[in-house]
Order: sequence, then structure tokens, then C-alpha cells
Amino acid sequence: MAAGWKQAFGTVFRYASSLSNGGKNVSGKTFRLSPRFFGIVAATGLGTGFALSTISAEDLELHPPHYPWSHNGVFSALDHKSIRRGYLVYKEVCSACHSMNFIAFRSLVGVSHTEDEAKALAEEYEYPADPDEEGNPTTRPGKLSDYFPEPYPNEEAARFANSGALPPDLSLVSLARHGEEDYIFSILTGYTDPPAGTEELAEGMAYNPYFPGGVLAMPQQLFQDSVEYDDGTPATVSQMAKDVSVFLRWAAEPGHDERKRMGMKVIMILSTVTLVVYYWKRQAWNVIKTRKIEYRERRP
Repeated sequence: MAAGWKQAFGTVFRYASSLSNGGKNVSGKTFRLSPRFFGIVAATGLGTGFALSTISAEDLELHPPHYPWSHNGVFSALDHKSIRRGYLVYKEVCSACHSMNFIAFRSLVGVSHTEDEAKALAEEYEYPADPDEEGNPTTRPGKLSDYFPEPYPNEEAARFANSGALPPDLSLVSLARHGEEDYIFSILTGYTDPPAGTEELAEGMAYNPYFPGGVLAMPQQLFQDSVEYDDGTPATVSQMAKDVSVFLRWAAEPGHDERKRMGMKVIMILSTVTLVVYYWKRQAWNVIKTRKIEYRERRP
């Protein structure tokens, strides 16, 4: 093997020397390269390039496909009806294990719920209040300024209930994962049996090809009619996955619509200013750019 490589490099060296010596090698004899050598070099280069392009750790994972979300357009807003349905899916299904520590009930007002509806949702939960006269801890109904409640009192309890895995907070998960809402939708709808030839899954584990490594501690959570939408939308698995994906996209960037609205205003203002400046520039430079310079011969 080493001798073959040595011979190949020697041939290339002699060929390079012949090019610099007018087609003759270092011994003075004419050196001609056969077509077979070019074929070997080309095949070796193609094989090496193919090997380097295929040996990649990220290619061992199944990337989520790109879905045509209605808010992907430059000036497209989030589907607020879908946000409302997605909150219901989170409340009824996801909130049993996942927290959303950065979202308060007041954030829902004017987005997916009215103020009275958001107050009613907050009052469904109890929050710690000031101790009573005897120093005993008390609770109070939630209010708009309260953040979504946590499902577990501490990290140890969360790991104990989930086979040692810590359920991530979902406040920013949409922007924290490659693929964003495509990843979330694919995870929720991508559960399947492990491929043949793989090791048997441990107890409490599930297989999902879209999850890094393929094995995760969260079994499938969405099933047909897991929730009942108040607007009569059929609660299919794909519909629930789509709605909660949009809800988590909004939670990660509540100013999504305002950002695009502001961008539209900026574009309109800059377009107007550009036209005004261009017209002013034409008027200001009109005298200079339209003048004519003549060189006349001086007569004695």
C-alpha cells in the first residue's frame, strides 16, 4: 500500500519536472503521461471528495422538512386563531411536564384572548401569597401579572418523574432548535417504531428520528381528539401539532407581528425619502452636470 502511494507521488513529481523542463524529465528523456494516470487521479479525487462529503455527524440525523407556514412571508402575521388553539394544547397536554417561565397571562391579552378570558385562565391556578397572622403560608388566585405555573416544584422532582430527563422550558424553544417550528411539528408527529437491527429501547424511552440521537424520554403525547377546540376545529394530531407549534413560535417572539409591521413602515418611509433626495440631487446638480465647457484658441 505504501509502495503504491510512493510510486504514484513519484510519477506526479516526474511529470511536474517534465513540465518545467520542456517535456523532459530530470534524466533528459522525454516523459509522457498515459491517459490511465489521469483516470486514476480523477477517480481518486472523486472518491475522496465523496467520502469527505458523506462523513458528517449532522447527516446522521433526520432534518425536519420545511412546511409552508402562513407567517413565513415577509409581511405575513401569525395566525392568532391558531395561537389560541395552541395555548389550549399546551395547557391540556404540554403543561403537565414543560414550563414556560417567561410568559405571563397578560401576554395573551389582545393576542389570543380578551382581558376577561386571560383573567379567568390565571384564576384557575393558585400562587403563594403573604403569610397569615400566625405565619402560615397562604395562597391566592392567579392574576394577569403572574407567569405560567411550573409543573414541578424543583429540578429533582422533574427528573424523578421523567426517567432522569429534565423537560426543557418551552418559552424560547422555537428559536432555540434548528428548524424552529418545523422541528417542533416534526417531533410531535414523527414518532415511529425503531428500525430493525437497533437495540431495544429502555423502559420509558421512545424513538423519534427527528430527535438528535433518535431516542428521547418523552413518549408520543398527541392523539386524535386529545383536546376539544372551542371553535369546532377537528382536533387531529397534525392540527394540534400545527397549533402548538404556532403558539410556541409566538411565545419565543411575541413581537413578531409588530416587527414586520414596523419593517413595512420603515420601507415605505425610506422609499419616500429616497425619491425626495433623488429629486433634490437632480435639481442641485443640474447646473453643474448640464454645463458645457469650450476651449477656444486664443488669437494673437
